Amino acid sequence: MAHAHTDTQEPTRRDFLYIATGAVTAVGAVAVAWPFIDQMNPDASVQALASIEVDISSIEVGQSLTVMWRGKPVFIRHRTEQEIEEAEAFPVEDLPDPLARNANLPAEDTATDANRAHGRGESRPEWLLMVGVCTHLGCVPLGEQGDYDGWFCPCHGSHYDSAGRIRKGPAPRNLDVPVYEFVSDTLVRVG
Repeated sequence: MAHAHTDTQEPTRRDFLYIATGAVTAVGAVAVAWPFIDQMNPDASVQALASIEVDISSIEVGQSLTVMWRGKPVFIRHRTEQEIEEAEAFPVEDLPDPLARNANLPAEDTATDANRAHGRGESRPEWLLMVGVCTHLGCVPLGEQGDYDGWFCPCHGSHYDSAGRIRKGPAPRNLDVPVYEFVSDTLVRVG
């Protein structure tokens, strides 16, 4: 009578050494790689700028304030009634970029003036907050200049209106609106 051959054998000492060596190698590789992975995390100064609070009580109607957030300028403009009316009157369908580019709203929302001046949870049309970086090549536009009572990038001639929407020039998109919310009537949190 023939015995059935089975492939189940008892683990040997050699099998144990292979498994133990593999486990130690894996733990060692992770221990060596961890400092390289950990150094890619943002440092404390960057994390501290994840959000900033800005006192807007001293910004009069018609004035602007530029603050730094995440290494970029953010324009805070206390707009006049005329600036708001001009921005509301221009048809969205005639804009080179019809999207709001507002991090507080869905990506597909249109670039109406109300959508451009909308923070997290509320709209205050007199306040406009935008990342002050030209969407063409990353220059910083000059405020209260250009053909549309807004911002003008002198590097390549991009003109933005009083809602920060591109109207003329090589810039492909509107200025970005960051995540922001009004903490109180005089304090806004960006980020």
